[in-house]
Amino acid sequence: MSQSTISRTLSKAILKPKVRIKLKIWNTYLTGKLIMFDSYMNLIVEDAKEIYFGRGGKRSKDIGTVMIRGASIIFIGQDREKIVFVEAESDEKLHDKLMHRKESEFS
Repeated sequence: MSQSTISRTLSKAILKPKVRIKLKIWNTYLTGKLIMFDSYMNLIVEDAKEIYFGRGGKRSKDIGTVMIRGASIIFIGQDREKIVFVEAESDEKLHDKLMHRKESEFS
């Protein structure tokens, strides 16, 4: 991927309220507000939350503002949303109604 493509992608990510970053550390993610990046893809993230999925289940902790080295990043994306199907009311003709909810609403 070219340097300009990475810069454009990260510039769009800065506009998002939250990003999700997968790290090279086993099953570890960070979520937070991306506020700055450089040409090496080093990131500064505000209100960061570390999320670890392990044998004992999901653990998370707030870690504040962090700097992440670009070499330790696997991917950057939007914070995930879960899709939930809910039964529609009986008077409506639709069988299911699709609703989007942020992951934080289920925790």
